[in-house]
Amino acid sequence: MSGEVKFEVIEVKIPEGCNVIFGITHFIKSVEDIYEAIVNTVPSARFGLAFAEASGPCLIRHEGTDEELRKVAAETLLKIGCGHTFIIFMRDMYPINVMQRLKAVPEVCAILAATANPLQVVVAETSQGRGVVAVIDGFKPKGIESEEDIRKRREFLRKIGYKF
Repeated sequence: MSGEVKFEVIEVKIPEGCNVIFGITHFIKSVEDIYEAIVNTVPSARFGLAFAEASGPCLIRHEGTDEELRKVAAETLLKIGCGHTFIIFMRDMYPINVMQRLKAVPEVCAILAATANPLQVVVAETSQGRGVVAVIDGFKPKGIESEEDIRKRREFLRKIGYKF
């Protein structure tokens, strides 16, 4: 496979009622530092997280407060198979609740997706390994919002408590 690149689209199955955050990080302590960032921000957080090592034993490291989500995170990241990536599945909270804290974790390089929408990860594979090319988050736009759509959006944000 030397010099060749193979592309694959990985479907991320998001458990019912969950959101997912997917990104790139480095260093083995990422899994513990990301865990601490989440529980220090949302102490009642229900989540599972996994981190893929890119050297040494190349294991999927995992932590979390919800065993089901921890298992899903580890299995999903193994399926994606790209070193130095991480994934978090969360329940009863939203990515917006932890995004700034995650961005402040020294090992976190980038957040590629934070969503409850259908998610695909486009992966490239070479003779060395695999890497993330892109993420497909949800669906393509169907049009531009109308004045009525703007009104509904503003009402919705206030209804769920994110605007006053």
